[in-house]
Amino acid sequence: MSTESSYRYMGDHPLDLSQLATRVDHVPEQAVITNALEANVATLSDLQSRLYSQKKTGVIIILQGMDTAGKDGLIRHVFSGLNPSGTSVVSFKQPTHLQLDHDFLWRINQALPQRGEIRIFNRSQYEDVLISRVHPEMLLKQNLPGVETLDDVGDKFFDRRYHDLRHFETYLRHQGFITIKFFLHLSREEQTNRFERRIEIPSKNWKFSPSDMQERAFWEDYQVAYTKMLESTATKKEPWYLIPADDKGVARLLVSNILVKRLQNIHPTYPKVSPDTKEKLKTTLHQLKEGEL
Repeated sequence: MSTESSYRYMGDHPLDLSQLATRVDHVPEQAVITNALEANVATLSDLQSRLYSQKKTGVIIILQGMDTAGKDGLIRHVFSGLNPSGTSVVSFKQPTHLQLDHDFLWRINQALPQRGEIRIFNRSQYEDVLISRVHPEMLLKQNLPGVETLDDVGDKFFDRRYHDLRHFETYLRHQGFITIKFFLHLSREEQTNRFERRIEIPSKNWKFSPSDMQERAFWEDYQVAYTKMLESTATKKEPWYLIPADDKGVARLLVSNILVKRLQNIHPTYPKVSPDTKEKLKTTLHQLKEGEL
């Protein structure tokens, strides 16, 4: 399969999501995908353990995509082997009244990981330049300065937010936190198939919401919103990874491949102990074996 760089987008050229593949060529056999994913999960577990013990770098993993893009399943499969003490998931739903009384990044700040931790954002701060771009009327109720009518919610408004999002990630990087961003690129046809399965299979009925159908009517608007967001917030140091998502197994493997590569680049290591500490450990071990402790 293609390398990490094949899916990395740094904002260095215009995007056309309609021309971006939602499936990969030459899909490996299922057994190959399963074995490779299991190997990656084991490697990620080791890397996370080192990251947690070192406590120097925090990792924010962002998952964005249309409804049914596979975010929940990807989290279950890719992060299944990570220690819960150093890994957690935050799902960003519709902002509460309390959150709307603060700046739009306030709730994101509340959810950031500590150094040494991995925090997965199932949706993220980027919802604020996606949903509001499709439904700008929602911004009129947020008491934002300079936003009185829909005429105030144009390119200038969103360019300012894109600017803030880019600089927010730069600030985090300067503080020892890296952001790894994935866009799960799903076709409209595959979304249809997944909605149909949610309706036809009783055990999946709970996943279906009528509101999903309401948002599906804005499919093209969301494609425009995603395109503008990706083009405006992808940089060389904080790229987006554009993942073909029609095949769930392939998407999970691609994400895990990229995560292994990115976490290896951090070079997390277990803290070294001093010679004095090593001697104390030897003494303690001897005492334990001799029953002195």
